[in-house]
Amino acid sequence: MTIEVTLAYSPSPREVFEEVLLLGSGATAKDAVVASRIHIEFPGLDWQAMTPGIWGKASDWDQLLVGGERIELCRPLLVDPKVARRERFQKQGKRGTGLFARRREGGKSGY
Repeated sequence: MTIEVTLAYSPSPREVFEEVLLLGSGATAKDAVVASRIHIEFPGLDWQAMTPGIWGKASDWDQLLVGGERIELCRPLLVDPKVARRERFQKQGKRGTGLFARRREGGKSGY
């Protein structure tokens, strides 16, 4: 019995490599990467150092796959999202920021 899964990898923003694979039942995320042609497309890619994800949730390389799943190879973050948000807020300043910066006339402030 075979299952059909999709392998996805984004080497840079707005660039996506996707490949549909037919694998035997009992295949793992590691088997999917080995069976793909990602080695040909990106010869210098160290995929074993990356975190695999199934439909956006982190998983292990030995995770058994089910038909129709999407395996994603996740690049490491360059900046912590919390730090980036703080830096954007500091650049923006206190000129009426936040969710309730623009109130309609007569409206209540905040919750």
